[in-house]
Amino acid sequence: MRELAPAKVNLCLYLGPLRDGGYHDIVSVMQSIDLADELELSDHDGVRDEVLCPGVDGPNLAGRAIAAFRELTGWDGPPQLLEIDKRIPVAAGLGGGSADAAATLRLLARRSGRGSQDELLQIATSLGADVPSQLQPGRWLATGIGERLTKLAEAPARGFLILPSNARLSAGEVYAEADRLGLARGAAALEAVLTALDPSDPEPVNDLEPAARSLERTIDQAITRVSGERPQATFVTGSGPTVVGLFPKLQDARNAARRLHASGVTAWASGAVHNPSPE
Repeated sequence: MRELAPAKVNLCLYLGPLRDGGYHDIVSVMQSIDLADELELSDHDGVRDEVLCPGVDGPNLAGRAIAAFRELTGWDGPPQLLEIDKRIPVAAGLGGGSADAAATLRLLARRSGRGSQDELLQIATSLGADVPSQLQPGRWLATGIGERLTKLAEAPARGFLILPSNARLSAGEVYAEADRLGLARGAAALEAVLTALDPSDPEPVNDLEPAARSLERTIDQAITRVSGERPQATFVTGSGPTVVGLFPKLQDARNAARRLHASGVTAWASGAVHNPSPE
């Protein structure tokens, strides 16, 4: 069984107070894009579940997703082999690990015939703040710590210029730096943001961007390069260090990526992945 795991772009990300559990409240509009990992799940003859993801060292969030699914649903099917063709950069603010975990849960639900939407959401929330919004790729308004989701209508066609980085930033260290810099808004200020927000065309604010730029100085140069292509907006997505340029059309983003390639800079163009219209 195969499944795509699309990356996401945070079109805005407002940072609120730190909760007791170690997560911040947020307000974010998340858009899935067609840059995606590909996952394949199959039975295998080992004694335990196994995740193969070349190029990614250490524990994998998808492995935790398998264990959590078995524990919550009681599924005792044969050991599973999960192979991940990794295309989304690691520790890049594009939600690649979360996307893989969410896609793994979709695969396991199909494989086992178990796992209600509520159960999958419960597992996803336990794995990380970005996982719930990627259970069903598309466009979402995420609040709470990311687990309260509102499905958004399809937005006008846009193109995303993605400028990857050789650097890696873990979300944990960026959030810690944001705390050190005092970037979080108070509860009332975050509520005011939510009240004023236009999810169809959010202002590209990322409260984590100063923290990411503090930890990784090459982001400044990347922002300059993307801005030179004259997008509608240039911003760091998620916890960075990936920089995104927003264009009115996918072809505009593709043209910008070609110009950057011609100058020796790696860049990609991606389009949006849409979900069904809100009920």
